[in-house]
Amino acid sequence: MNATAGPGYASRAEAQRDRILCAALKCFIDHGFHAASMASIAETAQMSAGLMYRYFENKNSIVLGIIARQLEEKRAGIRQLHSSNDIASALLAAFERWCARDSSVMNPALYLEMSVEATRNPPLAAALRAFDASMRDELQAWLCRNREQGGLGLAPALAAERALSLQCFIDGLAIRSAREPDLDRAQLRAIVAEMVDKLTA
Repeated sequence: MNATAGPGYASRAEAQRDRILCAALKCFIDHGFHAASMASIAETAQMSAGLMYRYFENKNSIVLGIIARQLEEKRAGIRQLHSSNDIASALLAAFERWCARDSSVMNPALYLEMSVEATRNPPLAAALRAFDASMRDELQAWLCRNREQGGLGLAPALAAERALSLQCFIDGLAIRSAREPDLDRAQLRAIVAEMVDKLTA
């Protein structure tokens, strides 16, 4: 019997992939996208480079894997929203995690670096465009859902407009966390609450 056909193979393979993605994210955050090598990622993941190449053929495929994982996590987060207070709280929590360089979330500086890389890397550009479109769709779906289902009940055209506005605001917050991590938190909370209230009214 082929060992790869065993019942536990898929879960083991997924665990290995996740281990590599976590290690890669840490390396990218610590050293930058270009400076992080496949060898350094393998060392951080505490596995041989040969084993790592069984799951990812190159660094680009690892980056695409990170984007896909981030997308699923963010989709799940949006689907759990039930009010404008939820999104304000989620944004403030995200800001703190960005400032803390939490390796379990996309680092804003790395996201900016990847955005620049995408200008000369068509597969990465396509992945980021798909990520943005999917996130906007999820935000729009939440804004359109009726209040009894946890949404805000906005008309589709208005929801589409507000989803884009929210996305731009979120991107701006991410950049602020990279450039001004010492922003006054009371002021930030007031600004986030005000903006979210306006965008979800």
